[in-house]
Amino acid sequence: MNSLIQKYNIPGPRYTSYPTVPFWKTEEFSEEQWKLRVKKTFQATNSTEGISLYIHLPFCESLCTFCGCHKRITKRHELENPYIETLLKEWQLYLNLFDEKPVLKELHLGGGTPTFFSPESLKELLETIFSTSIVPVDAIYSFEGHPNNTLFEHLKTLRDLGFTRVSFGVQDYDPKVQKAIHRIQSFEKVQEVTEWARALGYTSVSHDIIYGLPFQTVESIEQTIANTKKLQPDRISFYSYAHVPWIKGNGQRGFKDEDLPKDEEKRNLYELGKQRLQEAGYYEIGMDHFALESDSLYQSFKNATMHRNFMGYSSSKTSLMIGLGMSSIGDTQDSFYQNEKELEKYTALVAEGKFPLLKGHLHSDEDLILRQTILDIICHFQTDLSKVYLIISQEEIEKKLEELIKDQLLTIENHQLTVTELGKTFVRNICMAFDDYLIKNQPKTQLFSMTI
Repeated sequence: MNSLIQKYNIPGPRYTSYPTVPFWKTEEFSEEQWKLRVKKTFQATNSTEGISLYIHLPFCESLCTFCGCHKRITKRHELENPYIETLLKEWQLYLNLFDEKPVLKELHLGGGTPTFFSPESLKELLETIFSTSIVPVDAIYSFEGHPNNTLFEHLKTLRDLGFTRVSFGVQDYDPKVQKAIHRIQSFEKVQEVTEWARALGYTSVSHDIIYGLPFQTVESIEQTIANTKKLQPDRISFYSYAHVPWIKGNGQRGFKDEDLPKDEEKRNLYELGKQRLQEAGYYEIGMDHFALESDSLYQSFKNATMHRNFMGYSSSKTSLMIGLGMSSIGDTQDSFYQNEKELEKYTALVAEGKFPLLKGHLHSDEDLILRQTILDIICHFQTDLSKVYLIISQEEIEKKLEELIKDQLLTIENHQLTVTELGKTFVRNICMAFDDYLIKNQPKTQLFSMTI
């Protein structure tokens, strides 16, 4: 295993999308083309699938040095209402494109820190959105909660509004690690908010844990997983710390590079954590995710209906995902867009009645085939290569995958690619073999974090 880690631990995308954002053909993107695709996808799928809505709430009271999200650090809570007003104006721009009420199948509040906002502010935002939408009985609504500032009133207000899922950012319980990443929170606080959520009837409580953080050791991972087992969250995101200080600047310079576990040491943290989670009854589903057998995400993984988009893994799929808020990304199935990343620019454009678009990408037919191939691999650990052969010859595919097959990371039989148990560790590397943009445009500077 160590020799494979040395071989495959290279910079690579996390594949929240294909093409990945650095390779979007922004020069070919136009607002008019994008509007047409939004309307076309909405008309084709709203009545059958509904739509997904992601709302980015960017404010945080303090900076966590592991974070790669677009955020604004502030303690000025008077910013809440103006930002909500802007979100609702942006939502109205989308309503103006639609010829009927949207069926709001999925909704996720991300950040930043959504629980920076008061329960009253969140209620105002959501009630207005719900009043302009159809809320189906099988809606899936979720939010990210910071254990330190998630109040009982936050959980109750959102539960009363139909939210059934909450994800708490735990990261690590070791005091030395918490100090380095500027995220001090006790086990007792995480326990409190988890128990509140369960008492209020949330059907899925998730904890986020990161491996590869500064000063992490085998002992600290053991303790973090032991504490996690005590609370038995329904889902666990156990993912690699993405060290990208060349992108995030001082926000990821709160510690020295030599304080980070490297290569085999880092992967050992994951393998230990994975082993302990599986011993506790969790199943590995997709990249970096684990769930109890009773959770809907595990059921969708077993039924091969699990989907992945910019909001993460989901037990259902919609073709249209609208992103509201600064830096939000949306998806029409055949195009992507991202909003302005700077709060002031985003606010000014919406105030002028304009879509606050920063950039986008219009998919080609080849993009769609490769996108589905990569989605199949990261959601189901397998894919049918027949469609890929329409754009890349079987001979070329076999040549691309030859080394991965030799290293027993995947098998191909009757055009069916299957990731092996060993290969799950290197699933991003497998996806990279199908990333035509990455292959043809090898970056001259480092764009991505390490794959392992």
